[in-house]
Amino acid sequence: MHLKDFGHLSITTANYTSRYPTSFLLTGVPGFEDFQIWISIPFGFMYLLAVIGNGLVMAVVAWDKSLQEPMYLFLAMLALNDVLLCNVTVPKTLLIFWQGSSPSTFPACLTQMFFVHALFLSESAVLLAMAFDRYVAICSPLRHATLLTGSLIGKVGLALVARSVAVVTPGVLLILRLQFCQSNIIHHTYCENMGIAKVACNSIALNSIYGLTAALLTTGLDFVFIFLSYWLILRTVFQLPSREARTKAFGTCGAHTCVILIFYTLAFFSFFTHRFGNRVPSHALILLANLYLLVPPTVNPIVYGVKTKEIRMRVLGLCSQPK
Repeated sequence: MHLKDFGHLSITTANYTSRYPTSFLLTGVPGFEDFQIWISIPFGFMYLLAVIGNGLVMAVVAWDKSLQEPMYLFLAMLALNDVLLCNVTVPKTLLIFWQGSSPSTFPACLTQMFFVHALFLSESAVLLAMAFDRYVAICSPLRHATLLTGSLIGKVGLALVARSVAVVTPGVLLILRLQFCQSNIIHHTYCENMGIAKVACNSIALNSIYGLTAALLTTGLDFVFIFLSYWLILRTVFQLPSREARTKAFGTCGAHTCVILIFYTLAFFSFFTHRFGNRVPSHALILLANLYLLVPPTVNPIVYGVKTKEIRMRVLGLCSQPK
């Protein structure tokens, strides 16, 4: 039997008497233990920006009735999703950076894994809904008000939640079929599907295949449909008669395009390097896995605040109100 001591916590790496470990030990970024306190500074700053920025976006959309239109309602959905995504991962990550390796019970780890993947999928779905909204607004403006009603937007919100639950639940069940008879140490800052699966002692081929297939059929298809939407938008914009109309259309879509590029570039790069980048250092993979969940929620409200005049003016008005 091997015993590893982490200060107040001792973890054995011998065989377990039960199928599942009572807890996992999250170690943080391997090789960067001495620098994690410094890494926590930009992470903490980005977390505060994400929570405050997205909170302001949700507040102005709820406060100003004139902003309760499809574009801004989808933006409020995105802000809510970003706040939840940050709170699922970052507090635990910061705790590890500050105090070192931290235990997480088996149910808590599975719960965190579920919400990490479900919220990531719903973020992608919201971006797709926003792309469809811009497509209808620019390519078929006369149908925009009648097609994208409040009722439809509510149904879209329920649909994206249902899709996330339906896709992520089998991944959790596939984790439950595994046996953990060796180590319960996860070299990561949060619990995610393949991070948990890799410490199991039986084959994880089915987990890997399902994860890859589910990602391609959800996030991958979302990206394809978003690309198609913007190709049709650009084709319509270039056919507009006046330069002013083209400039206005580009301005409307500019913020959304920036958000899409940031989200999918980080997500796809992290996804493929994690599965196929065998020569990529583990610390780089883990830092990237944190950044693709933290950077978009941090950047989204800043991009929309700068690019969207209505949001910018309402935020300034909200902040300047006398107390």
